[in-house]
Amino acid sequence: MEKSVADTIRDITRDHLEQNNGLLFAQCITAVGWIQNTVPPHAPGLVELPMADVSGPGFAIGAAIMGRRPIFVLRFQSFLWLAVSPLVNYAAKARDIWGKGVPIFIRAIASEGNGTGPVHSGCYHNLFMHMPGTLVCAPMTPNEYHEVWNAFMQQDGPILVSEHRRSYLSSAEMPDLVRNDADVTLYPISASRFSTLEAIPILEKMNIRCNVVHILWLKPFQLNARVMDPLKRSGCGLVIDPAFEIAGASQSLAYDLMLATRRPVKALGQEDRSPGVANRLENGTPTPQRIVEAAVQLVRNKTTAPSTPP
Repeated sequence: MEKSVADTIRDITRDHLEQNNGLLFAQCITAVGWIQNTVPPHAPGLVELPMADVSGPGFAIGAAIMGRRPIFVLRFQSFLWLAVSPLVNYAAKARDIWGKGVPIFIRAIASEGNGTGPVHSGCYHNLFMHMPGTLVCAPMTPNEYHEVWNAFMQQDGPILVSEHRRSYLSSAEMPDLVRNDADVTLYPISASRFSTLEAIPILEKMNIRCNVVHILWLKPFQLNARVMDPLKRSGCGLVIDPAFEIAGASQSLAYDLMLATRRPVKALGQEDRSPGVANRLENGTPTPQRIVEAAVQLVRNKTTAPSTPP
């Protein structure tokens, strides 16, 4: 049977704890399903943190300084706002300022809300893209998680792994979808990859053909042929992110793509409002309908605008 993303994380974690003298720091490790079944039960090296969100990263940083390569888990990405200071002001800067790397694997878990309200939902990987010294990624498949873990083990700095609960039960890989006659190129991040795949059949019924280039690494974001060539051929693009659109990953990547290719690229992310507990107040990953509307507008603008220079 194929392994899911949760299975993959659990296996990687078990191997690290048992074979590499690793540590895993988190609050409520045992309380609710071993963190979505991503932590091996009763494995060595599990450290239950007190409900003190600011001090938790300090414990992990200390372990990293002593050579333990810890995994630090935040059950909700909203808690990054409390935990961020030691991570960006020490762990991220340590190599540049003191010549000492602080390797921490930061698992920050995003969610869609679903009644959990403004402080236990959301996606905030944008915070760490701003800070030099931290790699930022959003793996959504088993193979991508292996790639991210291998990258972590080959360097000596912190890495922010933006996980999403919607990925945990999935065992499917997500190859790029590229065609020569595409009208628009879509660049989905994290959970928006699921929404994008739902939007594709709707757009096809509207006679709009799409490329899909899946984004794993937010920082560094590599402007290579895989990323740029489909955009150059399709003539316009859309970067889709479950995090906030304003000053976020979607706008940053869209800017880089436009500058490199001279093709119009729009950013689409979480709306600029706080989510609430009621369903009508939820604010999460762009829905397939929002993606369809944005893609349709891009294609319409492209057909009425002057031709773009090569």
